[in-house]
Amino acid sequence: MTFQSLLRRSEIGANSYLVELNGKRIILDSGMHPKEEGVDSLPAHHELSPNSVDSIFVSHSHLDHSGSLPVLMRDQPDAEVFMTPATTKLVDALLHNSVNVMESKRIELGITDYPFYTHRELDTMEKRWRAFGYERPFNIGDGVRATFHDAGHILGSAGVMLETLDQRVFYTGDVQFEKQTLIPGANLPEDDIDVLIIETTRGASPRDAGYSRDEEELRFAQSINDCLQGGGSVLVPVFAMGKTQEVMTMINRFKNEGLIPDAPVYIGGLSTKMTVIFDEFSDSTPRNQPGFRILKDMEIKTGGRRRKRAPITYQPGCIYALSSGMMTEKTVSNNFARGFINNPKNSLLFVGYADPDSPAGHIRAGETGDLINLDPEQPPVQFNCPMEIFDFSGHATRDDLLNYILRVAPKKTLLVHGDPSATQWFADQLAEKLPDCETIIPVPGKNYTL
Repeated sequence: MTFQSLLRRSEIGANSYLVELNGKRIILDSGMHPKEEGVDSLPAHHELSPNSVDSIFVSHSHLDHSGSLPVLMRDQPDAEVFMTPATTKLVDALLHNSVNVMESKRIELGITDYPFYTHRELDTMEKRWRAFGYERPFNIGDGVRATFHDAGHILGSAGVMLETLDQRVFYTGDVQFEKQTLIPGANLPEDDIDVLIIETTRGASPRDAGYSRDEEELRFAQSINDCLQGGGSVLVPVFAMGKTQEVMTMINRFKNEGLIPDAPVYIGGLSTKMTVIFDEFSDSTPRNQPGFRILKDMEIKTGGRRRKRAPITYQPGCIYALSSGMMTEKTVSNNFARGFINNPKNSLLFVGYADPDSPAGHIRAGETGDLINLDPEQPPVQFNCPMEIFDFSGHATRDDLLNYILRVAPKKTLLVHGDPSATQWFADQLAEKLPDCETIIPVPGKNYTL
């Protein structure tokens, strides 16, 4: 077996890895870097010979794991693509949206490489996608069997087991072992794994010792209630895929339990399309609330740029869960914040990660009264409203990941999907607690024989 990281740098970015097993060349994920533009946002797929890959696996639908899939498929025309059924639907919606985004950036930023692919190309390429549910082994050519296992990260997320007669290789993808509001925790294999390829996202971020998910949700509910009772509105910047649906499920529970008033709830941007897909799989994927359909069972108000949807406008006494989660320029949450964060009656509640260089990162690092540059093309806005940050991460804590590695006790562990400080924390822990395991922090471009 050989392994090669196809990232351009050792970081969380355009995730993609090459595994050669029993003569089969297999790509694990094909992401796009969320902080780069043009060809710099792509993995180092140019290091692969054309039409040299047999199979491509997509662990889940987030852009940093699936965004460059059509580019890779074009270069590897004979490779079949494998995902879970829910991931196929989410990736389809995400990639078609990406075409629209790239077309806009071609004009606005002058990036002539965009779009990397077209809507028509996507429709053709989807014929090569193969969907398999959890715990359903399938063959990818002679001598290699694959199985998806529930990774608990978002709808459809999966770890990938690759097996030959004498080797078992497991790639976790992004994983969350703890139960979320809507999505149950991961159900990953632990026995007889020779090589473990595992994410390390939170390796440099220890969780507070007194953290409790239930208490964090109650704190979130209290903040919403206090704002609404005070005559303001709540803005929750959310990622369209995963975080929107988690927040909606929490809000539904808060209302049912009388923790917050029955206030109007708005979602906008790509969130609506993604929520339709989440609802489609409400009975056929693991859920903490089987059968619960967000758009059907809640009176959600949707808005967007389509003619049939009215734009979202500010009203007091409402909850606005708008994408993007980092309040990126030109997104619904960014535009909405311009007339929102200057009102001290309102509240801005963050429920996910925000890059320090993003508009959300600027707000989180600021203080009341600061002028915030939401968009460099427009005047700054004074930040006057209360702001709070909540930990509802879809990634496992570093202690949960470490305990999983120790239970598996693989012969070799490859630490991926982490910044250098995160992967190094795991390497140091494993050197002490699992000394018989060979631990590798893969250098991009280097080929490892395992």
